[in-house]
Amino acid sequence: MPRSTPTGAPGARLAHALDVASRTVLAAVGGYVAAALTAAGFARWLPIPRVEAVMTGMLVSFAVYAVVAIFAFAVARASRVWFWTSVYCAPLGLALYLSMHGGGA
Repeated sequence: MPRSTPTGAPGARLAHALDVASRTVLAAVGGYVAAALTAAGFARWLPIPRVEAVMTGMLVSFAVYAVVAIFAFAVARASRVWFWTSVYCAPLGLALYLSMHGGGA
């Protein structure tokens, strides 16, 4: 959990400001990327009619976005959140890329 604003040295205040900025960027951009990849994956791979797959993907993407945003500010170290968001997004993005640009029959 982010700590209260430090009142010490300017270096500590700068580090705190960078930590909050990093978490904010992760919550906004990382959450968007994770949600978009999730929606695309559901729309592409769910074995149900296309309209229902897209709607399901969109609904799940809202939950993913919220989880990433909450996770960004709930974990003690911002680097862990960046790591786990990357672990979630990289394989999903790679699988989507390969499924759209050849890699399958």
